[in-house]
Amino acid sequence: AVDMSRSGWFGSQGSSKVEIAAELCGVLAFSAIANKDKVGLLLFSDRVEKYIPPAKGKSHVLRIIRELLTFEPVGRGTSIKATLELLGSVLKRKSTVFLVSDFWDSGFSQRLSVLARKHDLVAVRVRDPRETSIPAVGLVNWIDAETGQEVLVDTSSPATRRTLTSRAAVHDEELERLLASCGVDLVDVNTSESYVEPLRQFFLAREGNRGRSRGKR
Repeated sequence: AVDMSRSGWFGSQGSSKVEIAAELCGVLAFSAIANKDKVGLLLFSDRVEKYIPPAKGKSHVLRIIRELLTFEPVGRGTSIKATLELLGSVLKRKSTVFLVSDFWDSGFSQRLSVLARKHDLVAVRVRDPRETSIPAVGLVNWIDAETGQEVLVDTSSPATRRTLTSRAAVHDEELERLLASCGVDLVDVNTSESYVEPLRQFFLAREGNRGRSRGKR
């Protein structure tokens, strides 16, 4: 499931969060068919935009990648709750679900818990460094990509920068506590760095956990 909301269009390092998410999901899709697994796609914003049921085959994966690269969402905001509700209704067998988003949303904790009990849910948080570290560049016309609201922010003020970074840190801590309480793994991907290493470390850790589990039997 991939977040296509307007906040994903932001990118201070050359690539937007949506572009990084699309590349990452393409890698996961090809990995799935290499293991002869079925793979599907759900695109969402403040609504479910498009759902492609899981299937096998290279042509199916190419269709998924084409949608990821060319899809233009109708909605602007983010509704993770609606996404989790649909996934809960359409996935009948236990599946591995990668939820790729910047997670600037709230009100989805109950649905997350329900889905995580039935499926192997992995949260992939795609972030840009400017969301957590604000440079002192003077007055900035700050535009909320999802609502269109504009605010004039004085980034030269240390107090303003501390407030903005503190809000981001609190949001991140709350999300991480929620994911941990639901048993959901978290993979952090940054637009300023390669997503390959975080994914590699994630799969290595999983393989190591499986090996330890087998050794205890």
